[in-house]
Amino acid sequence: MLRASTVSIADGHIKNHLEVDWSDTPIEHITIDSVNEWAWKKREQGLTWVTIKNVLRTMQRVLSTFSKDRKPPFSQQGLAIPDRDKLQMKIESREAASLSWEQATGIAAQVRKLELDDVRKGQYATLFLLASASGLRFGELVALRPDDIDFKAKTVRVDESSDQRSGGKIGPCKNVAAYRTVLLADAEGQEALKALQRHMKTKKPSNLVFHSRRDTSLLETNVLHDGLYPALKALNLPKAGMHAFRHGCNRRWELAGLNPAVLRQQMGHSSASMTARYTGQVPMEQVRLAFSRLDNRESENKENGVAA
Repeated sequence: MLRASTVSIADGHIKNHLEVDWSDTPIEHITIDSVNEWAWKKREQGLTWVTIKNVLRTMQRVLSTFSKDRKPPFSQQGLAIPDRDKLQMKIESREAASLSWEQATGIAAQVRKLELDDVRKGQYATLFLLASASGLRFGELVALRPDDIDFKAKTVRVDESSDQRSGGKIGPCKNVAAYRTVLLADAEGQEALKALQRHMKTKKPSNLVFHSRRDTSLLETNVLHDGLYPALKALNLPKAGMHAFRHGCNRRWELAGLNPAVLRQQMGHSSASMTARYTGQVPMEQVRLAFSRLDNRESENKENGVAA
């Protein structure tokens, strides 16, 4: 009942970690103590705690099918993760790659200078701008169809997603919250919509907004290696993936003061805690910009008070 991509990851967990270490262990012997002992061995072998927790999540799914109440025999809340490692995990999550709108426009301009055919240049440049302006996941972007775009209402409808682990096959979205209509009413969104409108007027007819030569969903690996990575290198920007545009969009909307509930809906997050993670550590230049805007508002208030 899981998505094909989730099943693929779970198969890797089972073959590489679980079958090797647990296949001969009776279920009644699988307790939080034995799990912690296994986790520490994996940690000593170089696995990160994030990977260990993901593997254990797969293990819980498997074991829950053998219990009458469909519950696993242990809870991850009992994992003995040192406080130091917990802190480091939180720090790393705050420092996740993030690309701002200004960086996205620079990347789009740089893509048009790459040694690619005009079709790919136009697609990639537009794709990066829309990713930065809308915060859509890559799978959602490349599953968009022409009737999902309403230029008059300034909206983008998300009701499908491309499964990159299944060759780009288009199917259901990640979760219930992912089904949404995103409003692009700010200056960045309107600029991205203009670029998208130009792109759709010049591209060949297709049932997809962004597509390969074979009229299938674009693959993220091709977009990264042919477009994003070369552009980032030319601009001396750190290497990042498509999700960095999503992080940047979330941060931009939050710093602009968007209502938290609206922000969560725009991003397609299922919880406020997930949305909070996406903000990460705000770069110093954006901190300075926020203070300068605050100073400008205070100056305007003083001037208005004197005038009154």
